[in-house]
Amino acid sequence: MKNESMHETANKFYILLSGIFIASLIASNLIFQKFFTWDIWIPLIGNYTFELSVGILPYPITFLVTDLISEIYGQKKANQVVISGFVSSIFIMGVILIADAVTATAWSPVDDSLFTKVFGLFGPAVFASMTAYLTAQFIDIRVFHFWKKLTKNKHLWLRNNGSTIFSQVVDTSSVLFLLCYFGVIPWEKFSILFINGFLFKMLIALIDTPLFYLFSGLLRRKFNLKLGEELV
Repeated sequence: MKNESMHETANKFYILLSGIFIASLIASNLIFQKFFTWDIWIPLIGNYTFELSVGILPYPITFLVTDLISEIYGQKKANQVVISGFVSSIFIMGVILIADAVTATAWSPVDDSLFTKVFGLFGPAVFASMTAYLTAQFIDIRVFHFWKKLTKNKHLWLRNNGSTIFSQVVDTSSVLFLLCYFGVIPWEKFSILFINGFLFKMLIALIDTPLFYLFSGLLRRKFNLKLGEELV
């Protein structure tokens, strides 16, 4: 009975993490057209002004979640949530394409042109994002488990940051290349957006390291797991 209860609790946490992952992924694709600036002081660099899409704000959460799932539930479960995120995004893309195709009423608060302006680029954006997303997430999971095995389950910070840094180079460059190719953003913005996006994601990766230690520690304690041990 105790094992059944523990298994049920583990499934609930997995569903919760999966929900956060999918929500963050879809939100990043829906809101990406708004850009903002952020001034910050960075050690060894000094004052730096970021030019970023607001879509980048929820996206790093997906890598924290996959790292947590990889650490507690294993590589197979992490791959499953990545595939679930891909299917969910394609489904939402279909819903938005249909919503964009139907004609708005005369009294609709959001008319056809405004809806198309906000959501009309969702299709190309999702194609670019999903191509980069699948590549980067699978790389992140594979590299995470590579470091986990190489360090014999020690140095959580190394597999958390090492996997994220490598995968974010792939993700940031891929998605920007495809967005430029489809004309969503101009080519002259590629370099600055790549630098800004990569630096921002690295800062978030460093910031979320304590969160990774905290949540992975709480989950290990919850499920009576040793360091590096996974639920099976």
